[in-house]
Amino acid sequence: MTPLPLLQKREIEAGVIAPLFRAFAAEVGDTRAREIIGGVVRDLAKEAGRSASVSGNDLAHLKQAIEKWTESGALEMTVLRDDSDAFEFDVTRCRFAEMYASLGLADIGGLLSCARDAAMIDGFNPNITFERTQTIMEGAPYCDFRYRTARVEPPG
Repeated sequence: MTPLPLLQKREIEAGVIAPLFRAFAAEVGDTRAREIIGGVVRDLAKEAGRSASVSGNDLAHLKQAIEKWTESGALEMTVLRDDSDAFEFDVTRCRFAEMYASLGLADIGGLLSCARDAAMIDGFNPNITFERTQTIMEGAPYCDFRYRTARVEPPG
């Protein structure tokens, strides 16, 4: 069986998660529903990071994992830095954001998609730092992804 592109997987997931989220929100309130769904999504992302790191967990292997995110034109990105210490890029088009908006789920797209990124890298390799200050999903013109190897100071 051919694996589905990530964008298609997220669309299928959204069809299940969104009604559950709305039901939770009606019962426990929007804030608590976001906490519950967000926690589950982050746990899944951390486990996906662990799984992706089986063959290696350095920046080179991270770039291979990120290639999955771009399948079928899901992301258009401009690489700003790519060396042994950092992989930095801006996403200039995000079809994930477009998909959530087209499904009427723009209000939870960040919860279902963007919130995965920090947890994924934590599962992949906690010695790689991740920083992002803005996302297209939140209305910014681009998403700024900054991955860097953490400098581990020797003891003493």
